[in-house]
Amino acid sequence: MASPRLRWLQSLLLALAPALAAAQVQGTADYLARMDRDGDGRVSPDEYLAWMGYAFERMDRNGDGVLSPEEQPGGKGRPLTLEAHRQRLAERFRRQDANGDGYLDALELAAPPR
Repeated sequence: MASPRLRWLQSLLLALAPALAAAQVQGTADYLARMDRDGDGRVSPDEYLAWMGYAFERMDRNGDGVLSPEEQPGGKGRPLTLEAHRQRLAERFRRQDANGDGYLDALELAAPPR
């Protein structure tokens, strides 16, 4: 049985499927190119937060910086602030940064979540 967090993530992905299809990438290099705004071949924490933050922005229909239960997939869940969302993303970035250099390269981006 899936955890509540996994069910929430699955619901989120389903809700964002149209947007994700528009941003479809063909491979790791394409994914890196889309996230790597300055073109240095790696993704900084700021670039990661900007790319991964789109989901929150799209779901926050009233623009108040908080995802209310009604704005979340399935209409359930606790309110989630933009700051809490960014903290989660920053933690995910740190876990994904396998070599600890403060950036994500193509291999780290392609690796399964840690």
